[in-house]
Amino acid sequence: MRSLIRTHATEFSLLAVIVVISAVLSFATANFFSLGNAFDLLNISAVNIIFAVGLLVVLIAGGIDISFAVAASVVQYGTAIALGWIGGGGWISGLFIAGSLGVLLGCFNAFLIHRFRIISIVATISTFNIYFGLLMFFTHGVSIYDLPDWLTDRVILFEREMPDGTWIEITLPVLVMVVCVIATWTLITRTTTGRQLYAFGDNPEGARRFGINIGAMQFIAFGWLGLMAGIGGLIQAHYAQEVVPNALYGRELDVLAAVVLGGARLGGGKGTVLGCVLGVLLISITQNGLNLMGVSPFAFKMIIGAIILIAITLSNTRIERLLPFVGQKGTGR
Repeated sequence: MRSLIRTHATEFSLLAVIVVISAVLSFATANFFSLGNAFDLLNISAVNIIFAVGLLVVLIAGGIDISFAVAASVVQYGTAIALGWIGGGGWISGLFIAGSLGVLLGCFNAFLIHRFRIISIVATISTFNIYFGLLMFFTHGVSIYDLPDWLTDRVILFEREMPDGTWIEITLPVLVMVVCVIATWTLITRTTTGRQLYAFGDNPEGARRFGINIGAMQFIAFGWLGLMAGIGGLIQAHYAQEVVPNALYGRELDVLAAVVLGGARLGGGKGTVLGCVLGVLLISITQNGLNLMGVSPFAFKMIIGAIILIAITLSNTRIERLLPFVGQKGTGR
């Protein structure tokens, strides 16, 4: 048991914190502890989880990207325009276009980082401003409401009427999120490429000497995040039933906080999909509870900043220092 806790200390800690916060919020608000609110949280968190698993791969590879949310907005517009050119299309063509555009933008980041030896955070700060500036310049901040019916029609996978007359439902974004989570988990834990990403993030020089293609690792990591950003952008347009140029602006910090809180190390070489998902859920639960309590959204931004600071601090502290009993060996009798 101690070995299991030591191996998955971050995940156990997050689960414990989620339980405690949920218990507190259930007493503080009347509507928090309900099945309907839980399902709403899952539907709302789907896009952030898609973004988060993509960012996780970049962090594992030792990089950082803050341009993915704006890239997703660019993909939304590009996909909407492309769908108009082909007469509306469908989910297959929409996902293909969005995914392709996302990969292209992600690989552009990788190109800058690898070709010109630019630090990833500096490169993505630059592309963040480039992407957003170009988007606002060409769109003039005008939203797109004329979208194909297949994109705006709600797809309900499961629904049930509760005794109080309310309905609970699981929608398409949750299914897409599950597929993205499984695909990312498979990539980083069940493939040689995944092991190379961990090795590269943990020790870039050692990975280079071992023969790992550094350029390929960077293009795979940022390309994967681009793919997730593209898919997440399309799903966000489906959820909102419109394309708004600044709808995803600023979401990158929420997602980054969640992924780091979930155990991903900014220095690279560490992180799990489960921890990543739990981190997003913790952020969503906190925000939902504060909203139900009527707390200002600006207070939530302060909490996000504190979470990032605490998560970074904890990522540099061995779990045994925080939980001494975890590191002790059982004496047995």
